[in-house]
Amino acid sequence: MTAPDNGSNSDGDGARSFYIDGRWQARAEAPGIAVVDPFSEAVAGHVAAGSAADVDLAVAAARRAFGSFSRSTVGERVALLGRILALLEERAEQFAQAITTEMGAPIGFARAAHVPFGIAHVRAQIEVLERYEFLSQKDSFAIAKEPIGVCALITPWNWPLYQITAKVAPAIAAGCTVVLKPSELSPFSARLFAQVMHDTGTPAGVFNMVGGTGEVVGAALAAHPDVDMISITGSTRAGVLVAQAGAVSVKRVVQELGGKSPNIFLDDADFRQGVAKGVLAGMRNAGQSCSAPTRMLVPASRLAEVESLAAEAVSGIVVGDPRDEKTSMGPIANAAQYARVQSMIASGIDEGARLVCGGPGRPEGLAHGYFARPTVFSDVTPGMRVTREEIFGPVLVLMPYRDEAEAIAIANDTVYGLGAAVQSADRERARRVASQLRAGQVHINYPAWNSHAPFGGYKRSGNGREYGVHGLEEYLETKAIVGY
Repeated sequence: MTAPDNGSNSDGDGARSFYIDGRWQARAEAPGIAVVDPFSEAVAGHVAAGSAADVDLAVAAARRAFGSFSRSTVGERVALLGRILALLEERAEQFAQAITTEMGAPIGFARAAHVPFGIAHVRAQIEVLERYEFLSQKDSFAIAKEPIGVCALITPWNWPLYQITAKVAPAIAAGCTVVLKPSELSPFSARLFAQVMHDTGTPAGVFNMVGGTGEVVGAALAAHPDVDMISITGSTRAGVLVAQAGAVSVKRVVQELGGKSPNIFLDDADFRQGVAKGVLAGMRNAGQSCSAPTRMLVPASRLAEVESLAAEAVSGIVVGDPRDEKTSMGPIANAAQYARVQSMIASGIDEGARLVCGGPGRPEGLAHGYFARPTVFSDVTPGMRVTREEIFGPVLVLMPYRDEAEAIAIANDTVYGLGAAVQSADRERARRVASQLRAGQVHINYPAWNSHAPFGGYKRSGNGREYGVHGLEEYLETKAIVGY
């Protein structure tokens, strides 16, 4: 059966189905999970809560399909990815509208970032696949790169399409088959994506999708003996649970987890422009990005200047209805995360951090919706929760330092290591500092996003890398053929 409108926010039969073995399979009897519009706080629809039995069906379909798909040619996989790319571009507005409804991204930001960046992952994998050497010879042996097998992909609610394509595209490029578990909190764009995979003629069983909770569907995938690899983007806590469950069957686990990224301003940086860009970088997507640079490190002698510049930048943020094209910041994506952000703002005040702007509660004039006030703290100390814990909201902390060595020490004083940034007029100096930062991706002077630059974390920010050729290779095994 084909569901009538799988990406819609309705409660029709299409919303109570999973995509398994090349078709939509109805689950009308399954418990429903409410999807709440974070702007209106009204239920926008329901999706079915999957079970371990649904996971078994999806994994079995992926296992059956792996035998033939793993032997598909590069040309066949390039053509499939090309069809996926074309349909994503054709349906871009549908995805943007779905993302705005399900997680509150401003429609302009959904159109300019969420959707095109998600599409870019597919384009990047086509570019990688067209030139990748799956077989190479050296002396008397050859190295073969082969698809690892059935891959379980667990994606979060904060960048729903972007995270799906960052995993599905390289898995398909490698010749793997997949079972996707999207976040139950932002499932509409995932359903649209599953329909794209169907409409492009993806062979049955190559792509499967089962919705539901991490506690049930995610846990079943992580422990499943017929899953060869699991890739998760989520909290560090979730990543640990997946790794523990996956260890029993010794499956490969790739994790992109939490972050508390520093943004170091060296004393020769352009503070006038750089601070404003740093505030917006830390608060884009309402601060709901794991690599958001939410710790701004500045020379102690310039702290007051930075406070003023940061407050000025925040004053230009337009918080409101995400469907209004003038809005630059929408609501927090869900009620639980809104409560978390409010709790963390309260903890900063209780522990003695000084509010530069923002604070608890909704912005003035907004009577409903999960809106947080864009908040900047100063006078923070290393032991405060707002300094050490990932907040995942529009909250920035300003941290003074005495010299370059102390700035590097403060930047690295975290259990995380996903991203970092350095601002300086001297590129060689910035490179020297960047080389000492314990983070998987470092940005110098706000470069453009690059879909080929590997992304992943040190320490508790995860294992493995995504994007570009490094993302592809996570889905490949290495075989040595001696005497070739």
